[in-house]
Amino acid sequence: MPEPAATARVAELRARIEDANHRYYVLDDPSIPDAEYDALMRELEALEQAHPELASADSPTRTVGARPDGGFPEVAHAVPMLSLANAFETAGVPEDADDRERYAEVADFERRIEQKLGIAEPVFSVEPKLDGLAISLRYEDGVFVQGATRGDGSTGENVTANLRQVRAVPLRLRAGDAPPPAVLEVRGEIYMPRKAFEAWNAAALERNEKLLANPRNGAAGSLRQLDPAATRRRPLAFFAYGVGEVRGLELPETHSQTLALLRGFGFPVAPEVDTAQGFDGLLAYFRRIGKLRDALPYDIDGVVYKLDDYDQQREMGFVSRAPRWALAHKFPAQEQSTVLRAIEVQVGRTGAITPVARLEPVQVAGVTVTNATLHNADQIARLDAREGDTVIVRRAGDVIPEIVRVIRERRPAGAVPWTMPSHCPVCGSELVREEGAAAWRCSGGLSCPAQRKEAVRHFASRRAMDIEGLGDRQAEALVEFGFVHSPADLYALTVEDLVRMKTALDTGTTAELLAAVSDSRGALALDIAGQRALADEAMEWKNAAFLRRHLAVDVSGKLATRWAENLVAGIEASKRTTLPRFLFALGIPHLGETTAKSLAAWLGTLEFVRTTPAVLLQALPDIGAEVARSIATFFEQPGNAAVVDALLAAGVALTDEGAPSAALRERLGLAHLLGTLPVDKLGAKSAERLAETYGTLDALLRANASGWAGAGASSAGAENLAAYLADEDALAELRAADAAMRRLLEAAPAKAGRAAGPLDGRTVVLTGSLSAMTRDEAGERLEALGAKVAGSVSKKTQLVVAGEAAGSKLAKAQELGIEVWDEAQLLDFLGKHA
Repeated sequence: MPEPAATARVAELRARIEDANHRYYVLDDPSIPDAEYDALMRELEALEQAHPELASADSPTRTVGARPDGGFPEVAHAVPMLSLANAFETAGVPEDADDRERYAEVADFERRIEQKLGIAEPVFSVEPKLDGLAISLRYEDGVFVQGATRGDGSTGENVTANLRQVRAVPLRLRAGDAPPPAVLEVRGEIYMPRKAFEAWNAAALERNEKLLANPRNGAAGSLRQLDPAATRRRPLAFFAYGVGEVRGLELPETHSQTLALLRGFGFPVAPEVDTAQGFDGLLAYFRRIGKLRDALPYDIDGVVYKLDDYDQQREMGFVSRAPRWALAHKFPAQEQSTVLRAIEVQVGRTGAITPVARLEPVQVAGVTVTNATLHNADQIARLDAREGDTVIVRRAGDVIPEIVRVIRERRPAGAVPWTMPSHCPVCGSELVREEGAAAWRCSGGLSCPAQRKEAVRHFASRRAMDIEGLGDRQAEALVEFGFVHSPADLYALTVEDLVRMKTALDTGTTAELLAAVSDSRGALALDIAGQRALADEAMEWKNAAFLRRHLAVDVSGKLATRWAENLVAGIEASKRTTLPRFLFALGIPHLGETTAKSLAAWLGTLEFVRTTPAVLLQALPDIGAEVARSIATFFEQPGNAAVVDALLAAGVALTDEGAPSAALRERLGLAHLLGTLPVDKLGAKSAERLAETYGTLDALLRANASGWAGAGASSAGAENLAAYLADEDALAELRAADAAMRRLLEAAPAKAGRAAGPLDGRTVVLTGSLSAMTRDEAGERLEALGAKVAGSVSKKTQLVVAGEAAGSKLAKAQELGIEVWDEAQLLDFLGKHA
């Protein structure tokens, strides 16, 4: 490169590297991946070697990192904390090249040592290269007195108070027979274990907080918290890997022996440390740790080779920024930059929506990555990720690749913020998001193909429609093989369908199917045409993702069908069910068994449940705004409505439907409608006054703001109500809710149709095992007597029924002074009220 061009490129490289150092060491916000940083540094080193006149003392090649920004006091290291030279696999080497060509930098490193020392195959101490934050711990007379970051190698930051919060850092050396050294500086790495990192980010997602970019960045940021208490909350760990200044202690002759000494002093040392001899030994260790990499509980980005003998280390000496006797051999980078082509959404089996990034293909940790998770819409907003952005992608172990940063400096002109689509890309149903929740969900639960398996499995489960013989595996198989597209299709299944499904499920390949049915020991005998037909049919199912099992063949040579006949009978028997079971079986988000029973008791019929708007559902006990919205939204989706209609058309009959509860008259009325409107300054008292004055919605609408103010609403509330009702959509929604309310009240009896049960209004909890009946049966009988059966004990609980082996619920009931019955008392009570 000509000198003017080299001068300009050197200046550019130094500026980019210094900016990257500042972002990494000072701001804890890395802007480029490690691989790109290494490439910039190597290019700068090559240019400075080719043009010695361009070298300077303040070049990044002569220093380690960035100087601290003043947030913490500075600490001068008594012995500099130098970085290591890096080695990578040689690019562009043919596949049939030998190891010394493929790993030329490692081979050169080992060869230089052999030539300098005049020995063959020197011994090295070898260890994993931890991906964390390098620190130095100073002990005086055995007591921890100071901790510092590496900083620029000569000066670091005093983070003593924060290091005291890291439980793996000993505050005092373990005592031995000899007195502790006057001074011992221990060098090592603060890191964040993988599981702890994943748990922290999972909790951060729930709290809608910023995620840690990766374990290394999490460790660095955690240690530089200004509040030590914040550091203490972070899951940090520590491994020692060397020493700095030492006084009053004679070190062993080798580095590996020193690591054993540090273990004796109470310092954790990576269990993978070892020794290796010569180039072949180094490479064998590199490959062994590479195979273990994904299974290790902490992140590493390579291995480190150090001459084991201290005398040999001293003879080899140093270059400007690294020892000649040590080398970091890097694995393929786990972070790389690439372009975000598009953001799409995927629908999970429970309806949860996950944004997925479609990327320009990039090699990350040896794997080509084209997709990455973006977690949720809030995470996209926090990243400010936009289509066309250059992003940093991380892949560690078996973790799904994820985007951890956006390089905003490379954002193309015209890139716009991403927004969540309004409808499901699979079924077209509305996407909904609960207030305060991070995840969006598809509301087309019964009709959405992405949710079919979960919908069918839940529909058939014991507490729902209780279809005997239809377990999780069979439900998934029916969907997988296309026999069932919605729960309604279950009622059209035939014995022949089930046998065909079982054949597909149990057979992995055409050959195995033919062998199973044409075996000479009594199975079916097929002619050539029959075998071909069977082979063609088997080919349709050969890719099914299920475990293979043997075909069931009876003594007559026919496929056994008794199980299929029993399952069809079980499906038929499930047609007669109760409204609460049916509602629960639909899998409506937030609609549990208790809420289903409450809906059935208050609204009486499925038709009223599916047509009652959310604003009215909120009037029912224990149904808040989010639950009400979830129920109403579910039935509003055309796909869900079609499946419910198909279930009824298939013969599902609800045996306990009746009139709505008379108590609705106390809960529903114009005051409730007005009180739920999102109108500022129109409170519950104003709503009650307006309802008393006008009586009906039509009468209210014939008045105006001045009339409403005269009827008891505040002037501001009346004006806001007028503005709200000026919106045609809002007015139409209010009229629809009023019409639904009048239909409900017309159907409800004037007064309660039954006498109050002996347990009306009482909350009962069942715990332990009963001998005379199941807990479900006991719960149903108690509910028939008016009780509300709950799953946990609280201050609202009035009675606990404790069977055998009752545990914590019984203890809590006794602690709260709640009445407790044993099984004998329960049976006596039920007998008296049979």
